[in-house]
Amino acid sequence: MGKPEDGEKKILSKKLKDVEISVPIVYGNAAFWLGKKASEYQSHKWTVYVRGATNEDLGVVIKRAVFQLHSSFNNPTRVVEAPPFELSEAGWGEFEIAITLYFHSDVSDKPLNLYHHLKLYPEDESGPMSTKKPVVVELYDEIVFPEPSESFASRVQNHPVVSFPRLPAGFTLPPPVPAEDASRKRRGDTKDHPLSQWFLNFSEADELLQLAAARQQVQAHIAKLRRQISMIDGQHQQSKSVSDQ
Repeated sequence: MGKPEDGEKKILSKKLKDVEISVPIVYGNAAFWLGKKASEYQSHKWTVYVRGATNEDLGVVIKRAVFQLHSSFNNPTRVVEAPPFELSEAGWGEFEIAITLYFHSDVSDKPLNLYHHLKLYPEDESGPMSTKKPVVVELYDEIVFPEPSESFASRVQNHPVVSFPRLPAGFTLPPPVPAEDASRKRRGDTKDHPLSQWFLNFSEADELLQLAAARQQVQAHIAKLRRQISMIDGQHQQSKSVSDQ
């Protein structure tokens, strides 16, 4: 006889057909020139990061981020276990940083690999460098989770970091697991981040969220029509069999 918790896990891991959850993210870096404090091997201080496109807390989706730095750094593999998912260093050279995102168990068991070329110097090399204004390079992306688990969907259905679709008619999710006391939980959003004034404003993020939601509704409608056509075909085959007898 199975354990009760096994049945509970099975329910929570149930997949939602014809549903997509999207998570808009931004990843990149901000680099400050050190000016008079610069040395031969440390000309810039920089921060590489992954943030929510609207600066909401990604911790509800992402469990940890691993940043793979150049081999010349001490301990080049850096693991960040909680949001904000970022790390700061100092150096003089530009190089490619591999970023691996690991998700909570009810989200996905497959990590996502991103690649970012660390940028320290402005595009206009002839212009003067500033210690007050950083070089900022950011890329927008959207992580899409098709057929999410009920557990994941119930946790994020009211969370602003995700684009949550309208569920099929008559379908309801189990109530979300109560969250930790907000006063005790570490804040993981980047709205008041020290670098937030330099973050690029992806004003299209909200529009993209709306487009993603619209796309999901269309996909759900197509899936519904396919089911209806399949039922009609089945009924037609049955009636044909009866008439042939």
